[in-house]
Amino acid sequence: MITDKIKNIERYNIPKEALLFIKNLTSDIAFGKYEITKDIYANVESYNTKLNGKFERHRKYVDVQILLLGKEKIYYTDVENLDEYPFYDEVKDISFYDKEIVKSHYVILDGTNFSIIYPNEAHAPQIFYEKQEPVKKVVVKIKYSSLF
Repeated sequence: MITDKIKNIERYNIPKEALLFIKNLTSDIAFGKYEITKDIYANVESYNTKLNGKFERHRKYVDVQILLLGKEKIYYTDVENLDEYPFYDEVKDISFYDKEIVKSHYVILDGTNFSIIYPNEAHAPQIFYEKQEPVKKVVVKIKYSSLF
């Protein structure tokens, strides 16, 4: 997992189409799914942060997660540390893990930074930081195979 300030996002191997989308983000962007290219799309969503969560993993896509409103913690760990549930949803590209997140490392997204999460990294997003609060988030999904 990579976490850095948004002003530094061009330092990373993010396709130019995704970078253009990210650079043009404003807090008033409408909720929904945005098709950027055949291998890149973005989801703009809103939710209330949670007290706890489960690790999840994507096998086909890299996530670039950015908050437009609010703060949240994202816990993370290497998938080698986890026992996978016996289910992987190929259509949604997601599997979940049954392990307590609280003893794992975390980063805080606060609107000034972003996180890049790769397929070998499990993450538990949407966790409250100082208080439960509404957030607005953009998750740019980049097909991992298109990066190389």
